[in-house]
Amino acid sequence: MRSDVGDAGDRGAAPAGVHRVAVLLLPTVIGFDATIPPMIFSTANENLDGDRFYEVTLCGLSTEAVRASTGYALVPAAGPEALDDADTVIVPGTRYRPARRDGIVEDEVAAALARVPAHARLVSICTGAFVLAAAGLLNGRRATTHWQYADDFRELFPAVTLDENVLFVEDGPVFTSAGLAAGLDLCLHLIRTDLGSRVANDVARHCVVAPWREGGQAQFIAREEPHARGQSTAEVRQWALENLAEPLSVRQLADRACMSVRTFNRRFREETGLAPGEWVRSRRLDHARELLEHQRLPIDEVARRCGLGTAANLRHHMRRGVGMSPTGYRRTYLGA
Repeated sequence: MRSDVGDAGDRGAAPAGVHRVAVLLLPTVIGFDATIPPMIFSTANENLDGDRFYEVTLCGLSTEAVRASTGYALVPAAGPEALDDADTVIVPGTRYRPARRDGIVEDEVAAALARVPAHARLVSICTGAFVLAAAGLLNGRRATTHWQYADDFRELFPAVTLDENVLFVEDGPVFTSAGLAAGLDLCLHLIRTDLGSRVANDVARHCVVAPWREGGQAQFIAREEPHARGQSTAEVRQWALENLAEPLSVRQLADRACMSVRTFNRRFREETGLAPGEWVRSRRLDHARELLEHQRLPIDEVARRCGLGTAANLRHHMRRGVGMSPTGYRRTYLGA
């Protein structure tokens, strides 16, 4: 399977301002993980009215085929030279034995990672975190990986603060995701950071995945069996998303779900990893960001529509959750 994504094989063809994404394949690569970035970032390009923001290149230590874990091989479009001018470098999940078993990288891999520019974002999906950690790139940072391999990771890399109970972790310019589908969440998060919520939501809709799962949402670890139909909070969550401007107390949500508050709280946490109030505040902030990105409504009206009430309350949550005022956030996206 060849990886000619976005004409990335022609390194000189990238337009001015393009964001180069290099996906480094190390054998045995997890096939699903390796295909997430080309799919997600290329779909983002299709939602930009003909403009191409991302150029995605699958690269290897050479252009030899890299065997995947699921019965096929990927042929990289480039060798390690693709890392030289990358803006984002992604290491998908891998069974690369030196990192997974011994906590080291071979000289060839170390030399490839040394080519990554200082300004580039470093990203891992699933067990790709073992490679970044083995190269010393996660020392002193928070990170995550697939929950099933957390004990191995901790033993090999004590200098890394591992949190296997989340979907993804952002620590400065370094991003790590949990297993498999959590790579989708992280790539959507990167698109939301680069291009805003609307593009990220359009990509999620095209790929038929959830547009936003919190990075801090729990991985699905040793959960009990799913609840019977009618005993989930999913329908209430959908209703809440459609009525964010209304008061949404836990009691009101529990009544709508025909559950006691105690049962509703427990089920809600099981299904989302968050308390109901925390989830509602997060969704309201997400809606506020989308309104600020694409409409010139007064700040008071944005606050009212997303259910945060007042401009002062919106400013408080924006600064706490995004690190910017509503006006500054709007200027960033509408200006762009």
